[in-house]
Amino acid sequence: MRILFLGDIVGRVGREAVLSRLPTLRRDLALDLVVVNGENASHGFGLSPAIGRDLLEGGADVITLGNHSWDRRDLIGHIGSEPRIIRPANYPPGTPGQGSVVVELVDGRKALVASVMGRQFMDAMDDPFRAVTDILSRHRLGVTVQAAVVDVHAEATSEKWAMGHFLDGRVSLVIGTHTHTPTADHRILNGGTAFQTDAGMCGDYDSVIGMGKDAAIARFVRKMPGERLQPAEGEASIAGMMVETDDATGLARRMAPVRQGGHLAPTLPDF
Repeated sequence: MRILFLGDIVGRVGREAVLSRLPTLRRDLALDLVVVNGENASHGFGLSPAIGRDLLEGGADVITLGNHSWDRRDLIGHIGSEPRIIRPANYPPGTPGQGSVVVELVDGRKALVASVMGRQFMDAMDDPFRAVTDILSRHRLGVTVQAAVVDVHAEATSEKWAMGHFLDGRVSLVIGTHTHTPTADHRILNGGTAFQTDAGMCGDYDSVIGMGKDAAIARFVRKMPGERLQPAEGEASIAGMMVETDDATGLARRMAPVRQGGHLAPTLPDF
């Protein structure tokens, strides 16, 4: 299975970059599954139902969320009716929505996509390791699902690394989101699981993690509340990771970063 995961979409320019490039990427890379993190897609904070529909109709198969899941309150009543939008599984019991989904491809193959949120330097949450273990207890890689992707939305790189090793050999891809900066540590772990600490973001990199520079800098310099942060509006880059898996085992065969547009050096897989 050929899987593309795109990091946090930030604001209008991030959405437009993803929507304009996804059809070509799906065709040229022969993608079977596209997962995007959309928790910053609505003006930098949250995901509206309308923008969620645009992304799903525009080529995404699953949208993951994170700590901004409920910034758009209109999503609260919508997420239960759209299983392809998932929030972190380790929100407390009773939280609307689901933390995982199984997507069936047109050829009958199935892929599990799950989301968890870290606890280091983040809001208090239930245990993400226990949450993902519970999800995996209901699915068997290479048997009931041909691939499994876990989005780890976390601040601490150590927590993401720990999750990667914890899940090594049990899922196809463990990929970090939240810090909006693509890391250069992508690799296939000893047990066959592809891993990257952070996929980066889809947005304007002439910014402070996707937000306008002046207001963001002022918060650090003055240490006082200032104007509301607004997404940067320059040319956007898309950033993410492509993984090819073995359908028999569900484990990764190869992986490569995907970057296009904006201020980042472009790169595409050659397989």
